[in-house]
Formats: sequence, structure tokens, C-alpha cells
Amino acid sequence: MKFTVNVECSPEEARRFMGLPDVTPINEALVSEMGKRMEKNLALMSGETMMSSWMSVGTQAQDAFVKLMTSGATAAASREKP
Repeated sequence: MKFTVNVECSPEEARRFMGLPDVTPINEALVSEMGKRMEKNLALMSGETMMSSWMSVGTQAQDAFVKLMTSGATAAASREKP
């Protein structure tokens, strides 16, 4: 036998019915703290500083990729020689 029960209630009512704790104050404090930290970090970094740090990572990744391809090609070429 199969039956369906539909219950209409708010999320708050469902939380209380299931015996779950109310974490709203903790969530609000966490979001507030994250907002403060983001604003503080953004104020410390100028656009020029941000771009230079992003570009240095990009060039490092590009250099690493070129080295990887060069070493792979060198290894393949040395295998082909008798």
C-alpha cells in the first residue's frame, strides 16, 4: 500500500518539528564577518596590484607548460634515435 501526505508549513515550523537547532544568528554573524573581511581585503588591494598578482600566476603557468612540452618533445625525440 502506498499513500502520500502533504504537509504545509513554513521552514521555521519544519525545523522546530524536526527538533533542529535555530542557526539563524550564527549564519547572520558568519555572513557579516565574511562581508567585513572581503571589504578589508579589497581595500588593501588596488586594481594594479590585483592585476599584477594575477598576471604573474598566468605567466608562471605558461612557463611551466612550455617546460613540460619541451621536456616531452625532447624525451620523444631521444626515443626515436637508434
